[in-house]
Amino acid sequence: MTVEVAGNVIRLRGVCTAEDAETLLSRLQAAPESEIDVTACRHLHGAVVQVLLAFRPNVRGMAEDIFLHDWVIPNLAAHR
Repeated sequence: MTVEVAGNVIRLRGVCTAEDAETLLSRLQAAPESEIDVTACRHLHGAVVQVLLAFRPNVRGMAEDIFLHDWVIPNLAAHR
């Protein structure tokens, strides 16, 4: 599973596919104050990115993926 919940933290691991967007959406709807940990994330499908942009949760960790590192995570932080 690439979307894991531990308390108030949602961890995104490995390659998150379009199917993971629905799981992430339901988790964030249930607990919008959750933080997202992307430390172990290698790639996010565009649908997952859209969920993150819609909810703008706090993100911790730094992903290896250049797109996440350079564009998605800074954009989430800038519009909080």
